[in-house]
Amino acid sequence: MALNVSSRLTRSIFRVLASRSVIPVSRRMVTTSCRTHLRCLQHMRVIRYEGTSLRSFSSSSQPSIDVSYEQLKKLLLSESSVVIDVREPWELREYGNISGSINVPLGQVNTALQLEPDEFKEKYGGDMPSQSQNIVFTCLAGVRSKTALETAASLGYTKVQHYPGGWQEWAERQLIKTKQ
Repeated sequence: MALNVSSRLTRSIFRVLASRSVIPVSRRMVTTSCRTHLRCLQHMRVIRYEGTSLRSFSSSSQPSIDVSYEQLKKLLLSESSVVIDVREPWELREYGNISGSINVPLGQVNTALQLEPDEFKEKYGGDMPSQSQNIVFTCLAGVRSKTALETAASLGYTKVQHYPGGWQEWAERQLIKTKQ
């Protein structure tokens, strides 16, 4: 009975994801291929959404793609990650930037991450991250950084994250910290 309930739940999850365009699912796949719970699990290992792998229905040791303010501060202090700000240069001049970040405008991320390391350093003023190095993308409010993350992942970078709070949260938190 538990297997039957689990199987129905799995089919329901597939239908919900398919209705929200998260995964392309044909009716045949749901009814024919998913006769048992174990077969459904075989189909649910990884779900692709607009080029980004999302965690499926199992626990995983993969880190979250979102980085909090506190996590970003620790990463900057330890210099264990490369922080790339994808805002335009005028935005950095007008609003400020996160100290220790490298400015690579969103429109240049794709080509920048394919440059030779010395070309990258000359053009952007920082060391180019390797494909296995942790990269944290940031922008003003977390929208462009998510796009940059997807671009980097499509180029084979495996440890990519973004700071959804962006410069807005960073500046607010830093301002509060300096007032105390």
